[in-house]
Amino acid sequence: MIPFELSFPTRILFGEGELAKIGQEALKLGQKALLVTGGKSAKATGILDKAIASLQQVNLPYVLFDRIEPNPRTTTVDAGAAMARENHCDFIIALGGGSVMDAAKAIAAAALSNRPIYDYMRGNPANLWRELLPIKEALPLMCIPTVAATGSEANHGSVLTHWESHEKSSINGPGMIPKVAILDPTLTYTVPPHITAEASADIFSHLFESYLISNSTSHVQDGFSESLIRNVVHFAPIAMRQPDHAEARATLLWASTLAISAFTRAGRGIAGYPLHQVEHTLSGYYDIAHGRGLAILAIPYFQQIILQDRPERLARMGRECFGVTETDDIAAAQATIPAVQAWFAQLGITQRLADFSIPREVLPDLAAEAVRIGGNGSGYILGSRQLKTEDVLAIYEACY
Repeated sequence: MIPFELSFPTRILFGEGELAKIGQEALKLGQKALLVTGGKSAKATGILDKAIASLQQVNLPYVLFDRIEPNPRTTTVDAGAAMARENHCDFIIALGGGSVMDAAKAIAAAALSNRPIYDYMRGNPANLWRELLPIKEALPLMCIPTVAATGSEANHGSVLTHWESHEKSSINGPGMIPKVAILDPTLTYTVPPHITAEASADIFSHLFESYLISNSTSHVQDGFSESLIRNVVHFAPIAMRQPDHAEARATLLWASTLAISAFTRAGRGIAGYPLHQVEHTLSGYYDIAHGRGLAILAIPYFQQIILQDRPERLARMGRECFGVTETDDIAAAQATIPAVQAWFAQLGITQRLADFSIPREVLPDLAAEAVRIGGNGSGYILGSRQLKTEDVLAIYEACY
């Protein structure tokens, strides 16, 4: 196991009914909140009304910013940061899915720094991110996830899209780690089946990306990852069929938090999430749901990259998580791929890139852009090997 330093400073309040604690927890963070959410689901389900009632119960003033879209835009973040400054909000509450939480983190940073959030993004050709990241200071933040997916409620990252240039990349830093996260599984009961499927694919990707390219001596982390994958594989279809299945929803919500945490990644000696970098460009240009994009790309990624570079790791995942019984590593690795494919089919996420009206002739440009942004100027995305433009293009072509 490679030496590591681990910090998990976010306080977690987990359980049914914990939403009611928003008010009392908010009092610990500041005097006036910017309440950040999306424009539809939190209102339609009544979750927003419950959150506001909790704030009103403790007489804590707030300003509502309900403009967050999927694949959140830098312009939206800048507008939220301006609203926070103009209304003298001294902390942020995020109520929603991964897009809302990612946007709220960025708002917390930009509200304090008074800089356009694009300055921090790795796609920015001015390369200001080299001096601005990691973000060390931001307004205090509370996150309340309403979808089990990104795990953004307890980490230091945020993924944004600069829509004018279609650059999608992450910003990060210890200043953006939420102070407190309220995980109430009942908030996820209203998540539709197709979003549950996409979210589960995202959780799965957070787990397998680090697991498959890891060194073989991270035994504790491997056990964490395998347990979480098994639970996601088992409970995702149940949550799709029975949206209010308490055990399934609670398991997926906690799995999503842990999947991208340091507990599953520390000591592995890896640099990041290579398949995420390959996908970000697709959703940055074509607004594909992130989890669906990951599911589309995963099978060719396994076939073209992992089967060649880490067959023993793919075989282990198949045996431990998908019921593969072959004893030979190559045979087991090969059998794992259709097993994962069958799970994606069970979730109903089996499209190809052509289904999203992506012209085939743009794939080389998309591959080059993925490497430019995901490689931080190095000319490759780091994974089990250096993924260069031709490698990314081959993945795109295989799932077109």
